[in-house]
Amino acid sequence: MKHLAQFMRDCERLLVLTGAGLSEPSGIPVYRDKSGTWLRTTPVQHREFLSSQASRQRYWARSMAGWPKMAQASPNEGHLALVNLEQAGLIKQLITQNVDCLHQRAGQRSLIDMHGSLDRVQCLVCEKVFARSWVQDYLHTLNPSIQTQAAQMRPDGDADLPDALIASIQVPTCPECDGVLKPDVVFFGGTIPRPRAEKISQAVEDCDAVLVIGSSLTVFSGFRICRDAHRAGKPIAALNQGKTRADELISLKLEVDCAQGLTQLQSLLLKA
Repeated sequence: MKHLAQFMRDCERLLVLTGAGLSEPSGIPVYRDKSGTWLRTTPVQHREFLSSQASRQRYWARSMAGWPKMAQASPNEGHLALVNLEQAGLIKQLITQNVDCLHQRAGQRSLIDMHGSLDRVQCLVCEKVFARSWVQDYLHTLNPSIQTQAAQMRPDGDADLPDALIASIQVPTCPECDGVLKPDVVFFGGTIPRPRAEKISQAVEDCDAVLVIGSSLTVFSGFRICRDAHRAGKPIAALNQGKTRADELISLKLEVDCAQGLTQLQSLLLKA
């Protein structure tokens, strides 16, 4: 941990990349185990959501069940430590692969949501944006008899439900134009919007080192940040339990709990 603290002191423009492992102490499940094996059922695919009413029904049924717990999740000590490190000038930019909004709730300022944010929903026809909380009320209005309180939350804020219950769900549509409503996130198989992708590329170009926190980097969009930084001769460190796709590129790695590790790091760097 002292070596990681020195790694950060030596950087004038540190780029931090966070993943699901950081939010796990806040009660949000992770996608993969420490060996990188997928733990859950197949997530919603971008093309299927666009083309299939049944896929949208499956998504909104599960989201209706999982959203309350996601909305109530609170930033943990790791999120708060990152805010303090940013305020101390030790973090130049933070990019998160998470869609849980916990960095925003913690107060992180220089933040790029790589895969979007679950607290927003957009109409794919008229492009109007709605608060996810409003859509939740809409779902309950459409489905007043559906009981989902016992459902177990999944990483993307949805939940596992029986097929029979999913088949009975009425799907919300845009109140303005009756268009398809989609959470403002990048589904698996989708692409990061170009303006956001350009900001990410610029952040990698502007940094002088990268710190990965709580990500296996299995998804290419996260791995690419490390690949591009490595190609530019910029050092990479990681705070992550288990292997990552970029292990061969990482020069310093600590396999500890993210929240506990960041709390220790904060103490080393910000001690009086």
